[in-house]
Amino acid sequence: MDNKKIEAIFKEGEGVLRLKPTWVPRSFCQPGKRIKLHPDDYYILGLERGGIDERWFSSTTWAENGPLTPSDEGLSYVVSKDGKTQILLRDFVSYLKEKILGEELWNKYHRWAMFSKFFDNAGPLPHHIHHREEHAKRVGASGKPEMYFFPAQMNNHGGSFPYTFFGLNPGTKKEEIKECLENFLKGDNHLLDHSCAYKITLDTGWDVPPGILHAPASLCTYEPQFASDVYAMYQSVLANGQTLSKDLLWKNTPKEELGNIDYLMDVIDWEGNVDKDFKKHHYMEPKVIYEGSDYKEEWICYLTKSVSAKRLTVYPGEKVLIKDEAPYGLIMLEGHGKINRSPLETPTLIRYGELTYDEYFVSYGAAKKGVYIENSSPSEVLVMLKHFSDNPERDRFVKEKGIE
Repeated sequence: MDNKKIEAIFKEGEGVLRLKPTWVPRSFCQPGKRIKLHPDDYYILGLERGGIDERWFSSTTWAENGPLTPSDEGLSYVVSKDGKTQILLRDFVSYLKEKILGEELWNKYHRWAMFSKFFDNAGPLPHHIHHREEHAKRVGASGKPEMYFFPAQMNNHGGSFPYTFFGLNPGTKKEEIKECLENFLKGDNHLLDHSCAYKITLDTGWDVPPGILHAPASLCTYEPQFASDVYAMYQSVLANGQTLSKDLLWKNTPKEELGNIDYLMDVIDWEGNVDKDFKKHHYMEPKVIYEGSDYKEEWICYLTKSVSAKRLTVYPGEKVLIKDEAPYGLIMLEGHGKINRSPLETPTLIRYGELTYDEYFVSYGAAKKGVYIENSSPSEVLVMLKHFSDNPERDRFVKEKGIE
């Protein structure tokens, strides 16, 4: 870790850090090809690694992709203005500490405790689960709350199944789900027989706490989440006939619990899954924070305390000062302009390994002071998504609105 280079890059960006695109493959997924990666590069890592169908943002979290996973997979790199120096965001955080995160976040987590991603699959995912804190701790990880938002700019088509299964049908019996898990290796275990699918509406979102079963739709999804990659796949055969391996059923299970179906059952938040008012408790529509002739800002993900996200729209030709009470990462969706004195642009096509100007990390001090966002277009709006860890502004907002 070169501390002098870290200090120099942090100073030259005035606390705003340019990030390199971080691409992540999944062996069990088929790319939806909506994340702007060049068509020739979706399988550039080899068929054994799988297609690239995720781009991670502001990540200090390693992607758990099996024994062939490189040590830096899923990790974001900070890039100097001239593009010649690239250093892990994780190293910036571990060296700069409260200077980059603020005292409250650093003292609470001693790390950047979230990341976001574009998840882009051509078909639906299996009904799966993210472990709650007590189960994740047993494998040295953290529980994983996450939220979904479906940007219209990233969804020119809906894939093969634009519906998401959430939870379990009210009245489902535990014995029925246990039988599904016991039948995982016998073919289709019919887990989805006990769940309900919701049609997904673009530019809306869902909150998915740990312990909740979910089979995400075939849409390109923006996913702010806690800094963890724990999961287990509980559905054995997908609608298109794709099968899942038993390794994915037992992923992130302690060695002493392997083969114990009761342990898999215990991972499930039963009451949360069979909630008869599931949509009422987890569906999110954008909530306006400010709207004027110069810009509009909205909360888009706000039902989880430890992770949240905003959408910022700056109108053509406008330059605005945007202040926040917490550090954040950002990804561009539309338009071009500047963030302070650095370029902002939305690329049309990205080659694997190529640098861009569509992703940044804004440190605590820069966020509090405010950054200037300039829309250089005379006709097109500039749109970005901003992902936060704990944010006192979010806490006040949901309390004032009576959302929680």
